[in-house]
Amino acid sequence: MSSLPSASLPQLPAAAAGALPAVMRRPLLWLLAWAAAHVALRLTLSSALRWDEAEQTLWSQHLAWGYGTQPPLYTWLQWGLNAVLGPSVLSLAVLKHALLALTYLFMGLAARALLPPRAAWWAAASMVMLPALGWSSLHDQTHTVLVTAVTAGTWWALIRLMQSPRPARYALLGLMAALGMLSKYNFALFAAALGLAALSVPATRAVLLARGLWITAAVALVLVLPHALWLFDHLQATAVAITDKLEVRPAGGRIDGLGELLVTLLSTLLLWTLLAAWAFRGAWLRRPPADAASPAPWMKPLLARYLAAVLAAFVGMVLVGHVTEFKEHWLQPLFCVWPLAAFVWRPQLESAPGGRRFTGAVLGVALLFFVATAAYPWVAGWRGRPGELNQPIVALAEQLRAAGYDGRSPVIAADHMLAGALRTRFAAAPAIDCDGDALPVAACVARQLAAARAAGLGWLLIARDDRLPTDWWADAQAVLPAGHEPQLLELPRRAVPAGSAPASYRYIWSPPPR
Repeated sequence: MSSLPSASLPQLPAAAAGALPAVMRRPLLWLLAWAAAHVALRLTLSSALRWDEAEQTLWSQHLAWGYGTQPPLYTWLQWGLNAVLGPSVLSLAVLKHALLALTYLFMGLAARALLPPRAAWWAAASMVMLPALGWSSLHDQTHTVLVTAVTAGTWWALIRLMQSPRPARYALLGLMAALGMLSKYNFALFAAALGLAALSVPATRAVLLARGLWITAAVALVLVLPHALWLFDHLQATAVAITDKLEVRPAGGRIDGLGELLVTLLSTLLLWTLLAAWAFRGAWLRRPPADAASPAPWMKPLLARYLAAVLAAFVGMVLVGHVTEFKEHWLQPLFCVWPLAAFVWRPQLESAPGGRRFTGAVLGVALLFFVATAAYPWVAGWRGRPGELNQPIVALAEQLRAAGYDGRSPVIAADHMLAGALRTRFAAAPAIDCDGDALPVAACVARQLAAARAAGLGWLLIARDDRLPTDWWADAQAVLPAGHEPQLLELPRRAVPAGSAPASYRYIWSPPPR
């Protein structure tokens, strides 16, 4: 099997190493503290759930090979954590921030194999200045968080393989590929771009085409095959959902699509680029010394060709596929390597005068996003636009118990966020959303009532007035037994000014048959 000569990493002088900030000397400890702080913050903010959190709370009630139009890995992980911590805001926050911590850890390990300690820390920690990762991931992302962690892990696995092409490392690369496809389907674009780039660089091509590649392929195939069979049965629905998100416009739209792509790229990369330019200034323009040793000379062309392949794919989606919609979180896993690429291309920044400014910018942005997250529900309430986190879920659960709800009969809600939030308060009760998407409301409610009767349970039918589909109560009541009328609950929202309009809920509680 082929192997590459290994080169030692550049080492800092002892005095310089001692001068590293504490956050760089013990990065793992600080990373764990950062993740724990965000978990604690999420617990104090609200007991209500956002869109993706509620979706995972409902999906993780059972195991399946796929959920909706998404791969299953995140929901499997949530199911396992729920088994330990219960379906709760805690289990949701622990999984989310553990994956975010893994993203920074994997990228840090990849960077440390190529760069000295300070530059490696910058390459990993400065990903917080990519707004989709540093800000949006703190709010309402699940599959994107997971696929970004796996993407960072794939970079690390590839670098380890290049350092020493052993069978276990081919297997590790195959494991990462499988986990990526089980996380989110846009991992396929990342894998294709990285594969093409790697095959175009002689050093990486020699390793990838060695005899161990069959291990990578076998591990990936075995792990992905069950979900692939599920996807084949749901291919049309999945394709329609993806096409709807991309907003394909066959009759023109290329200019709009290119403009949207440019804006999304700028919103993804501009903050990092501006702050790095401000911190290091003219050092960006100085080329590395000709005699500068590099532990991985193949990495520069690999990164350049990978980024070019990703960009070419997006432009092709616009010009050929007529795609007119792009989102920052779609680009997040594909461009999370941007900071690493910058420091690999300009290794002299390790000793540039602007290092302290850049470290301060990284920590400042991280703190700013933390404070902004903490203030989010209060800002929404003060602006008169309360959101999900302002919902009084704890008070609602207490009122339902006071009204006689037994905490174990099925919860049938008009929207999935209310169903998911109540699931975290009543862990023994199955929760279902009958929002009219998968089934007509009447058919969905009738099915759940029949299941409750067969199990000898009661049922709780509930909706909130601010997220009520048209004619929802009329459709639901069409299949209810006679004599069931909804009761009104009005509860003050959380973190809103005094005198604000209350949250209004209507419910019907039908006790189990005696």
